[in-house]
Amino acid sequence: MVAPCYSFRRGHNRGMRKRKKLLSYQISLIPEKSGGYTVLVATLPGCVSYGSTLEEATQNAREAIELHLENLAAHKEPIPEDNETVPVFTTLVQVTPTYV
Repeated sequence: MVAPCYSFRRGHNRGMRKRKKLLSYQISLIPEKSGGYTVLVATLPGCVSYGSTLEEATQNAREAIELHLENLAAHKEPIPEDNETVPVFTTLVQVTPTYV
């Protein structure tokens, strides 16, 4: 029986396997009055998702982010890297609409 041939030279498999870069994006989960959560990704304007539970909203956010990044890459736009969390400030703003 012939022993299998394995090569352990440095760099031997370079280029054969490309490691995917892991990016992290901070999301905002906003509870909806009708139930569920709207998800916003501040670093990716226009990247919005929804889920009926926190788990579903988070999973849907991952998919939305992946699709958003894929779209940016297809249009040769820069890919924002948001590897750190940023403070998010919220406040209540009162308005008096003219139509009421």
